[in-house]
Amino acid sequence: MRKPKVTRVGFALSLGCFIMVLLYFNSSLKPASEAVGERSSGQKSRRSPLQTLYDGDQVESAVQAIHQGRREVLEEACRSYTHKRRVLIPEDLKHVIVDDQHGLLYCYVPKVACTNWKRVLMVLTGVTGSLRDPLAIPANEAHIPGNLRTLSEYSTSQINQRLRSYLKFVFVREPFERLVSAYRNKFTRSYNTAFHKRYGTKIVRRHRPDPQPEALERGNDVSFEEFVYYLVDPATQREEPFNEHWERVHSLCHPCLIHYDVVGKYETLEQDSRYVLQLAGVEDQVSFPASSKSTRTTGDMAAQFFHNISPFYQKKLYNLYRMDFLLFNYSIPAYLTFR
Repeated sequence: MRKPKVTRVGFALSLGCFIMVLLYFNSSLKPASEAVGERSSGQKSRRSPLQTLYDGDQVESAVQAIHQGRREVLEEACRSYTHKRRVLIPEDLKHVIVDDQHGLLYCYVPKVACTNWKRVLMVLTGVTGSLRDPLAIPANEAHIPGNLRTLSEYSTSQINQRLRSYLKFVFVREPFERLVSAYRNKFTRSYNTAFHKRYGTKIVRRHRPDPQPEALERGNDVSFEEFVYYLVDPATQREEPFNEHWERVHSLCHPCLIHYDVVGKYETLEQDSRYVLQLAGVEDQVSFPASSKSTRTTGDMAAQFFHNISPFYQKKLYNLYRMDFLLFNYSIPAYLTFR
């Protein structure tokens, strides 16, 4: 008996759809280096950073094991603590910097060496011309919009292609050390008048009893306690998003939606930066600048700032940054007194 024509057509359509799904997953799971080779006009095709990472024969195995462990912790935390999945939108990608020449995507996090990473990427992408020393680039130039492209500027198909085939990396830091670093930089430095006016005056007005007229006008003497009250106040985020300097990393870089290949840490900054440059095959072209140890915010320094924060507000603040602690495997600091 011959099958009805409708049945045959339906079977053919189903088979075609199944083949398309297989092809999609095959292309999604296999690191693609062809795009890197094609962009280098006239240059010999080379291995992409993503291929170098997963082929595993170009860098020290102990370092690879550390980063594999970080990826696994992050993936497990995402499975355990995030239940609602959603699709990425361009707004989510404004912190992801693109290096098309070397196949790199870097999500920058303020107060986690992002100035130096932007300087390095400016050298790699040719923004600086023949200049090869990242530290020769003034810090303010590294943050000028337009010097480096972000992933949000590309079309949907271009975004997907880059997410699939480029090496994606982010650098993170112990959340409260990063927070204290942001406070010290933005509220205790006399030159940061823009932050004093923009945020300091608001914090003084809302969270200081009987403020002096000068403090209301200048906003240049905000205490760490007042900053904490501002952060945990529900009205703050209802009014506007957090500033990027104290926004949570998971809100800036969406690590449960973007599968980062390398999660670098501020605590191992030099080793992890060298690892990324090795994967990109550019360690002989540019060096990551050595960090200044003298002024960096340490755990002991953070403990001093938290000394006057009550257990009640410590817990509220921890709950606010809890996902960053969990996703990136940071323990609750020993100096906190809430339990």
